[in-house]
Amino acid sequence: MKLRIYLDNSATTRIDDQVLRAMMPCLTDTFGNASSIHTFGQEARAAVEDARRSIAGLYGADTREIVFTSGGTESDNTALWGVFRSGYRPGNHIITTRIEHPAILATCKSLQAAGAEVTFLPVDSSGRVDPSRLEEAITERTILISVMHANNETGVIQPLEEIAGLARSRGIVLHTDAVQSTGKIPVDVNRLGVDLLSMSAHKIHGPKGVGALYIRKGTKVVPFMTGGSHERKRRAGTENVAGIAGLGAAAAMARERLPEMGTRVAGLRDRLESGIRDRVGNMRVNGLEPRLPTVTNLSFDGLEGEAAVIAMDLEGIAVSTGSACSSGSLEPSHVLVAMGLRPEVVQGSLRFSLCWHTTEKEIDRAIEVFATVAQRLRRLSRKQYA
Repeated sequence: MKLRIYLDNSATTRIDDQVLRAMMPCLTDTFGNASSIHTFGQEARAAVEDARRSIAGLYGADTREIVFTSGGTESDNTALWGVFRSGYRPGNHIITTRIEHPAILATCKSLQAAGAEVTFLPVDSSGRVDPSRLEEAITERTILISVMHANNETGVIQPLEEIAGLARSRGIVLHTDAVQSTGKIPVDVNRLGVDLLSMSAHKIHGPKGVGALYIRKGTKVVPFMTGGSHERKRRAGTENVAGIAGLGAAAAMARERLPEMGTRVAGLRDRLESGIRDRVGNMRVNGLEPRLPTVTNLSFDGLEGEAAVIAMDLEGIAVSTGSACSSGSLEPSHVLVAMGLRPEVVQGSLRFSLCWHTTEKEIDRAIEVFATVAQRLRRLSRKQYA
């Protein structure tokens, strides 16, 4: 049988065995409603608060600053709509970037329809935002800046600390989507200087359908979900206790594994890049350092990205052309377009994303298979246009 290799971990990750073990009691014995005052409910509440402490520890936050959500998309929506509706200062201007996740970009378009003014900042050819351009975009009516920590397609890390300094000096709330950076590099909310931070469990070997939003103490955010008084009246709805317990376990493991992500996993990413460059040639790495240790976005001359994804899948290897949230779209990658890549370069791009479980054997096999796939597809391409 073919060795099945999963190199699309930016889209999602498999649940770790330790996470499953943490979740199972909440699906069987600890099934109470965490808002109930009887023993069943208090056992569930204890599981929720244990997870809250784990996530706070991962980010260097206070437990009271962690709000559980259904995932990164809800966290992003809560942050943006919550600040917009809060009225914490006069204004309706929001600054974000052209390379954000669709959960931010689509929300900003909805906010525009609701009366917000939104500035979408460009990035340079390396995929980074220029803080000086951001500073120029700030006005007296700016109420929120939202810049992702690391890009989901290229892994490029944004200069958040510098951006935070600009926001703080003007009293503007700063949000970051840290769904991709969490668990791959150290993410300390105090060092970064952010007021709001979104994360998702399924990107760090936790379950789908659960995430969290960090809200710095004193940051005014109107609840996005209304109903009961759950999560200190910040997010209504009966807690997903099993999912939250899984998220807590995943966060604890992510914290322990951080040193290895920056060494062993980064080394595997570099091994993949150099191996493909040697075997395939005519390759470009999209996005320069600093990058996440888990992601590489590569473009190839004479290669069609989607055809390569299908060919690799037939060989048992999962890769992607970009964000899973945009799969099925006929539009080219908005991230690579924003970086100024030519259409044919964008079309010939692939994303390989690794995780803590990725092995050297898998990387070597992926290099071997991709070299064969690329040779075959380029040969077919030459025949087509001959």
